[in-house]
Amino acid sequence: MGTLRRLATLAELDTYRQEVRAKSPPDAPSIAVCTGTGCVACGAREVVAAFEQALAEHGLTVAVRLKGTGCPGFCERGTVVVIYPEQICYLAVTPKDVAEIVATTVRDKKVVERLLYRDPETGARAVKESDIPFYQRQERLLLGSNTRLDSRSIDDYLAMGGYGALGKALFRMSAAEVLDEVKRSGLRGRGGAGFPTGRKWEGSRDAPGDVRYVIVNADEGDPGAFMDRALLEGNPHSILEGLVIGAYAVGAHEGYVYVRQEYPLAVENLNHAIRAAEALGLLGPNILGSGFDFAVKVHKGAGAFVCGESTALMTALEGRAGEPRPKYVRSNVKGLWNRPSVLNNVETWANVPLIVERGADWYTTLGTERSKGTKIFSLVGKITNTGLVEVPMGMTLRDIVFGIGGGIPGGKKFKALQTGGPSGGCIPEAELDLRVGFDELAAAGSMMGSGGMIVMDEDTCMVDVARYFTAFLTDESCGKCVPCREGLRQMHRILSDICAGRGKAGDLQTLEDLSEVAAEASLCALGKSAPSPFLSTLRHFRAEFEAHIEHKRCPALACKALTSYYIEPEACQACLICLRKCPSKAIDGGKHKIHVIDQDQCEGCGICFDVCPPRFDAIRRISGAPVPPPPPEAERMLRRGA
Repeated sequence: MGTLRRLATLAELDTYRQEVRAKSPPDAPSIAVCTGTGCVACGAREVVAAFEQALAEHGLTVAVRLKGTGCPGFCERGTVVVIYPEQICYLAVTPKDVAEIVATTVRDKKVVERLLYRDPETGARAVKESDIPFYQRQERLLLGSNTRLDSRSIDDYLAMGGYGALGKALFRMSAAEVLDEVKRSGLRGRGGAGFPTGRKWEGSRDAPGDVRYVIVNADEGDPGAFMDRALLEGNPHSILEGLVIGAYAVGAHEGYVYVRQEYPLAVENLNHAIRAAEALGLLGPNILGSGFDFAVKVHKGAGAFVCGESTALMTALEGRAGEPRPKYVRSNVKGLWNRPSVLNNVETWANVPLIVERGADWYTTLGTERSKGTKIFSLVGKITNTGLVEVPMGMTLRDIVFGIGGGIPGGKKFKALQTGGPSGGCIPEAELDLRVGFDELAAAGSMMGSGGMIVMDEDTCMVDVARYFTAFLTDESCGKCVPCREGLRQMHRILSDICAGRGKAGDLQTLEDLSEVAAEASLCALGKSAPSPFLSTLRHFRAEFEAHIEHKRCPALACKALTSYYIEPEACQACLICLRKCPSKAIDGGKHKIHVIDQDQCEGCGICFDVCPPRFDAIRRISGAPVPPPPPEAERMLRRGA
C-alpha cells in the first residue's frame, strides 16, 4: 500500500488526485490482468507471475504497469487480459501465452490474433473489449471500472474521480439534500425486495434516537450468484464511498459490512481498502476536515443463507445465532441493537456515488418508470457466454439470454430462465420478451432478487428443479418457525418421491396447500418466498409434473429413477468403451460382440450415454416405456467379427 498522507481538507484531496493522475496518466502503457476469483481459478496468479518475469526480461518493468483488476464479467473466457492504451483484449490467457503477448503486443505493438475473441458464426475477430458482442449491449456503470483500476490501489480509484461524490456531499450538500437526491433517483434496493432506497434512508433518519448504523449486506448466498463478490473484489472503494455518503445522509457514524466467509479475496481487498481510506483521512474522525466522523468494520458471516434476511443478519452482527425476528417495526427504525439501521446490499451502495456525482436527473434517464438505473446479473447454466452482465432496466430477457449470452450451446432448445435465486421463479420461453424490472418479474411469478439468472435447456427436468431449490431452502431454514421448518421438509419429501417415480394422485394439491401455509405464516422472507420455485414451475410446466405422477415418465429424461438405458444392437460397434466405464458393471459384451445392459443391475447413472462415441450413437435413453429386449445370444456377434 505504501505510505499515504492524511488529507485534512477537500483542497488537499483535489491536489493529491492531480498528483496521482500525473504519475500514472490514463493513456500510460499498462497490462490489466483479471485477478477476480473466477480468473484465479483459471490460473490468473500464474499469468501475473509470468508477466512480471517477461516484462523484466524485456526491460519493461518501469515503462509498463502491471495491474491486478477485478472481474470484467466474461468469466467463460478467463483469464482475461486487456492491454492499454490500445484496449486490446485477450481471452483465455495462460502463462504460456504471456511471453508472446509481451514481445508481440507490448513491445512491437502488434496483435496476437489467436487470443482475440472470435465470433462463432462469422469467424470475425474483435480486438477491443468494447468490440466483443458480449459487452456491446451492456451498460457497465459499475462493472466498467473493474478492468481499469487495480483492485488494491486507492490511487487508481482517486485518479478515476473516486471520492469526488463524497467531497461533493460533505461540502456542497446538506444531509437532507443528499437524501433527497437519492429519493429522486428512484434507486431501489438491489438485494431482493426492491424497496425504494431513499424511503428506507428517510425512515431511519427520522426515527427517534441519537445512534444510527449503516450496513452493507454482502451475504450473497444464491446458487450461481456472484455479483456482489465481483464488486467487492474489484472496486471496494465504490462501496465504501457510497456507505460514507449514506451515513452522512442519515446521521450515522458507524457502519458494518456483513460478508460471506466464503469470499476470502473480497474480504482481503475490502480490508485493504478500509486501511487505505483511513490512512488518507477518507474514513475515521473529521473526514477531510468536514467535522463528520465515520468508522466501518467488516464482519464475516458463517455461511447461513438465512442471514441474507435483514433481521437475521443484524442478529448475527450482535453476536447471536443468525435467526430472523418478527418485523413489528421495520429494521430501519429498530434494527441493530434496536437502533435505526439502514441495510442495503453491495450493488445498491455502489450506485450511490454515481447518483450524487452525476445527479438524480441523469440516473432517471436509465431504466423504466418504476425500475431505474442498471442491474448486474450473473448469467449461468446452459448458456454460451457465462459471466456477469450489467444491463439497463427494461431490457428484455430474450436480449439478455440470446443477445448477450449467446443462446444455448450444443444446438439445444431454451426451456426456462430461473431468476431471483432459490426464492425466485422460472420463466418459460413464451415470456422471454418480458422486460427486466422489479414489478415486471414479480408479476410473472418470479423476482429480481439479488440478480441470479440460471438458464435451462430442453434436457432440464422442471420437477427436479423445483425439488433442488426446495432442498436448498430446507437445508438453509433456521428452523425457528413451523411453516418453514416442517412445511419445506414435507414439500421436499413429496417432490423427491415424484422424481423417484413414487408420486401419487393428490400430491400436487398437497404441495399447493403447503405452499399457501408457508407463504402466509412463515416468520421471514425465506419461508414466505420458498414455495416460489415450485409454484412457478407448476404454473408453466404442469404437464411435466403430471407425466411424472400419472405415467411415471420424465419428459426431459433427467430423473434417474424414471430413465432407462439400452444399447441399440444395430448401432453398437463393440468398442468396449461403455463396458469399461460402467461403474456398476451392468454391461455385458466383448470384442466383436454387441453389448447389452443388465436392467436389474443398471443404476441409471448415464455414464454409458455420455461416453458412447457420437459417430456410433448406440446408447438410447427411454422413460415411461418398456425397454426393448436385447438380441438373443446367438445374434450378438458383429458380422465383421463372425
